[in-house]
Order: sequence, then C-alpha cells, then structure tokens
Amino acid sequence: MREKVERILQQAQEGIAAAKSQQELESLRVSLLGKKGQLTALLRGMGELDPQERPLVGQMVNEARGQLEQLLKERRQELEARELQERLATERIDITLPGLPFPRGREHVLQATARAIERIFLSMGFSIAQGPELEWDYLNFEALNIPADHPARDMQDSFYVTDEIVLRTQTSPVQVRTMQQMTPNLPVRIIAPGRVYRRDDDVTHSPVFHQIEGLVVDQDITMGDLKGTLRAFAYRMYGPQTRIRLRPSYFPFTEPSAEVDVSCTICGGTGCRVCGETGWLEILGCGMVHPRVLKNGGYDPDRVTGFAFGLGIERVAMLKYGIDDIRLFYQNDFRFLRQF
Repeated sequence: MREKVERILQQAQEGIAAAKSQQELESLRVSLLGKKGQLTALLRGMGELDPQERPLVGQMVNEARGQLEQLLKERRQELEARELQERLATERIDITLPGLPFPRGREHVLQATARAIERIFLSMGFSIAQGPELEWDYLNFEALNIPADHPARDMQDSFYVTDEIVLRTQTSPVQVRTMQQMTPNLPVRIIAPGRVYRRDDDVTHSPVFHQIEGLVVDQDITMGDLKGTLRAFAYRMYGPQTRIRLRPSYFPFTEPSAEVDVSCTICGGTGCRVCGETGWLEILGCGMVHPRVLKNGGYDPDRVTGFAFGLGIERVAMLKYGIDDIRLFYQNDFRFLRQF
C-alpha cells in the first residue's frame, strides 16, 4: 500500500509540474482528490484492510493529500502570475479612444410636475409648508372633522404604526399645523406638497402617491376666490383654452365642498374615450374650510373664512401627458421615463 501511495504521489508531482494552464491543473486535481480520484479511492478501500493496518494507511493517504494540495496551490499561483504577465505583455489600452457616453440624467416626470405646480402657486403669492409623513391620528383625522366613528375613514384605508400614529393619508394635516403656528396672523396662504399613503393599488391608485394641499385663510374669503384661483391654475398648467367646472361634493373638512373638472386635455372638451365622451376630467377636490377645522387651527370662524383644495400630482401628470396607468410612474422603465 505504501508503494501504491508513493507511486500516485510521484506521478502527481510530475503532472503538477508539467501543467501548462489552470484548466489542466484543475483536471489533475479532480483526478487525484475528487470524489472519484485516486487518493479518494484508496480511502474508500480501507474497509478491506486488516484493522491494524488502517490507521497507518489512513495517515499515509492524508499526508499525501496534504502534500498534493500544497503543490497544487503553489503551481496555481505560478500559473496565475505567468498568465497575468502574458496578458499584460500582449494587451494594450488605447487611451486616445473616446470614452463610452453616459446617458444624461433627467428630472422624473412626477418631480417635474410637482415643480411646475409649485411655480404656479408661488407666483400667486403662496408659500410652501411641510409636515411629517408619520402623523398623529388626531391631526390626520379628528382635527379635520373626521372623528373615530366617522364613515369618511372608510374611504382612506390607513397604515397605522401605533394606535395614535399613522402614515398620513393626505397632506391636509399641514393645514391645521400651519394655522396653529401662524395664529392669529393673517393671511394664511400656503401649499403643502408631499407623499401620502393609503391601502389601495390598481391602475389609477397607488399605496404611496403625492399630493399638494392648498389653504387660504383671511377675512372675507369666498367661493369666488377659490374658483378664480383654480381657474388660473388650470390655465397655467393645461393651457389658456382650458375650462373648469365645479360639481357639488362632500369632504368632512370643507363646507360647501366641490369636485373640480377640467375640459378634457385629449379631445379639448368635445368627448372621447379618455373622458368617457363627457368632455370633462376630474382633477381635484376643494371647498370652504369647515368652521370646526378653523377653530381647531386656532382661528375664530366668525371672524375669518378660508378655502382649501387638494390635488394629486400623479393625477395632474396623467391628465397632462395622457398616461392611463399610475403604476408606470414607479416601475423605473426607461422606455417610459425617456419620453419626458
């Protein structure tokens, strides 16, 4: 058995020294140490030996394995160094060649739409207000005239973090925060852009989307002021040919409330598939600030009035660019994003 091990070791040493490439060296390793290798076969055949011979033979084979593994490692390092030198001697990099062009980054369509909306309202004298995305349940609902048992909460399936903290379902809490910070100063004239969260997901709804809330509070604010502001916005966003209309609606935090439609941006108001042949597309909700919300914000509803509106940035972009699936905004598909 000793002679057999020494013969395998001698042949292996000669084969390792003669190996010309790493592939050839790997084939030799498998033939010696693999599952069906020569040394492995010796270990498997130890059961046929006399029990007294097994420890000695096992030690011999393991020592031979250790020697071979060391020889294979050293030869592999030699081959790697030689291959590297050969590659360095033959390869050349032409530094005069032009580099690969990188595509120029562009502003995301939602970000660009948000910036356009902000510019329009800033030009009207509004300022930008911010609020946290993790919001108190009180500010997200109760301060906006939506108590715990109010059916309007069913329209806003919410992500609760604790019993008192929720991922805000709207940017409307910024209304109350701003009024509480500014009271009793007048006028209040702000927009509040930001992300909001609702448990909803289909072609027209996303569990995370973007809103811009608008709020004006002052003496003698009327529904006419609201309509004029929204008309000016629609003209600037969709063009001077755009018409708007207000339809009665319901929101707990405004009274009276309205839905605002713009003339269809696809057919110009004549009727098409996109607008359901009506010539109108819904764009936002609005209304006069409810007296209870004014009071929660620290203002006297007998002395001041105000209006509020909320529009979805995704909705504005979909109407402006004729996009029919809100999920396209979040899929990072270059074919879609490059269009803008």
